[in-house]
Amino acid sequence: MADPKREELQVKAKRAILVSVISPSNHIDKNQALDELKGLVETAGVKVVGTLVQSRENPHPATCLGKGKLAELKSMVKHVDAELIIFDNNLSPSQGRNIEEETGTIVVDRSELILDIFATHAKTYEAKLQVELAQLLYFRPRLKRLWTHLERIEGGVGAGRGPGEKQLETDRRLLDKRVAELKRKLSEVERRRERTVSNRFQQLTVSLVGYTNAGKSTLMNALTGADVYIADQLFATLDTRTRRWELPHWGEILLSDTVGFVRDLPHHLVASFKSTLEEARQADLLLHVVDCSNPEVEHHIKTVNKVLDEIGIEHKHAILVFNKSDKVEDRSKLDVLRLKYDNAITVSAVSGEGLDRLAQGVIDRLASGYVIVEIEAPVGNGKLLSQLEEHSLILSREYSHDDTRVTYQARIARRFLPMLRSDDDTEIRIHDDGQTMSPDQLLPEESIHEV
Repeated sequence: MADPKREELQVKAKRAILVSVISPSNHIDKNQALDELKGLVETAGVKVVGTLVQSRENPHPATCLGKGKLAELKSMVKHVDAELIIFDNNLSPSQGRNIEEETGTIVVDRSELILDIFATHAKTYEAKLQVELAQLLYFRPRLKRLWTHLERIEGGVGAGRGPGEKQLETDRRLLDKRVAELKRKLSEVERRRERTVSNRFQQLTVSLVGYTNAGKSTLMNALTGADVYIADQLFATLDTRTRRWELPHWGEILLSDTVGFVRDLPHHLVASFKSTLEEARQADLLLHVVDCSNPEVEHHIKTVNKVLDEIGIEHKHAILVFNKSDKVEDRSKLDVLRLKYDNAITVSAVSGEGLDRLAQGVIDRLASGYVIVEIEAPVGNGKLLSQLEEHSLILSREYSHDDTRVTYQARIARRFLPMLRSDDDTEIRIHDDGQTMSPDQLLPEESIHEV
């Protein structure tokens, strides 16, 4: 059977059969096995004309599906006139090729579908670079299957190489050259982003992370009044957006919205979007937003934590935010979640319920890493003033009656306290316990967080 045409892959408006091979040990209900994939294909604009689920301990090494299910799939393709077969599994190049040859239909796996969605939603220069890099890295081992302009001419002994094989090598060299160029450009973007983020010493940053479609952008709009694009679809937001959030009795902080996660996020995509997630890595606090109305809520929490681990972001001290409480029909399930995650804060970004508790929770958490200090020093101590302006938020300054001394009140992270060492003419009072100490009494930097 001839290979199906794949010169340009575009899943939008295609008639597709959804397929999943699940392990019995995963305890996934067959009726719900394709729920997330249906959400993905709906986002991609695919028309679902059939579904097929097989339960087996391990996918078949050659065709993913077993022999009987593969025959059933082949029959279904003809019956519903499907143009695509979309697997919820990640297929090896050989598995995809074998299924295509058997069914005569283009096969798209989970990673390829997600890449197609990301390519459609990428709007900024950085996002487009990241998606293109992920696509090239994914497609490189699949060139022979993807491009039908490569002639299938087999060379025997002494026959030399066929034109298809020569073209394949040329395409790989061009692809590798483009990958190197994209990595260089992304490296430049990442360095600029790191400089931008690291220069925000004077303002605290809080970053929203979570499963895709958990309502992060809606929550950001509710908290900041920002006009961030929202849609009831997966991966509506790909680019990090940062807005100002005014916390009551605290002041202004920066709130960032990041790309959402899903299970089995393509490895190349995770690697490509590391620079976009730099905001989350540098944030003073993470808000892990969860759709508490989703039946898979606990699985979503574990998935996000796993992805954060993969990209080196500390998540143990994140605040868990149960969003969409207004959509929960069985309140007893929400009560069970609250008991299990007793530190979580329940909100509804749409109705506004719980947003005041969330703001107070953020204030309490941020305050635990900061102290209010009073520093009395000579007016001419320019070095001290420079350090305070760079690493703290100066709340007030009062001058003595003869204008020779000044008293600063500032909010500063504990880790920056050792920088305040100046001279014996400077007095520092830390408001944690009202204790007065001179600069040479400050604890070493590695233990300053225990003050």
